[in-house]
Amino acid sequence: MADTPGPRRIRVLLVDDHQVVRRGLRTFLEVQEDIEVVGEAADGEEGLARAGELLPDVILMDVKMPGTDGIEALRRLRELGNPARVLVVTSFTEQRTVVPALRAGAAGYVHKDIAPDALAGAIRSVHAGHVLLQREVAEALLAAQDDQPPAGRPGALTDREREVLGLIADGRSNREIARALVLSEKTVKTHVSNILMKLDLSDRTQAALWAVRHGLVD
Repeated sequence: MADTPGPRRIRVLLVDDHQVVRRGLRTFLEVQEDIEVVGEAADGEEGLARAGELLPDVILMDVKMPGTDGIEALRRLRELGNPARVLVVTSFTEQRTVVPALRAGAAGYVHKDIAPDALAGAIRSVHAGHVLLQREVAEALLAAQDDQPPAGRPGALTDREREVLGLIADGRSNREIARALVLSEKTVKTHVSNILMKLDLSDRTQAALWAVRHGLVD
């Protein structure tokens, strides 16, 4: 009798201009039973090409690279409709790099000093559809929002929208929210759209930070 195949592993592409960083990441990730490193690239342009060829599930991307940097690569991945989830792994956590990266489509943003086990967990989290930010990254985003005009008030939301917003802030995907609240995914999408419109926010990351700031979640 043939062996039953195990669950499909998460396919990861490494994009960083430092070979020693790529080697270290590969060495650690290759011992993870559910993660497979399918390729490497030394800059954003090569990363775009490799992403198109290899179709990874998750891309670990540095921000500062020669030529096409990580933020430009993120924008172009989105324009190309590449479905890979991008986890930024970098030494830069200032507003001027965090905010553009997330606006360009990053699903997560962590510092290079992240513990190896936490990095593996971050890969699994963004692959599952969650948004993942380290504390200092979230603080940079909150500081950036302090410089923006105030968004809507909590009272503008219905009770159901507040429930949905709390689950968004908890990192839940639309499917997970639908299951938790016994709703259809279509209804959840409508609630999310209404939340963003009422609060004058552009994406789920801003919504999650808004929920933290207004005390809807810890």
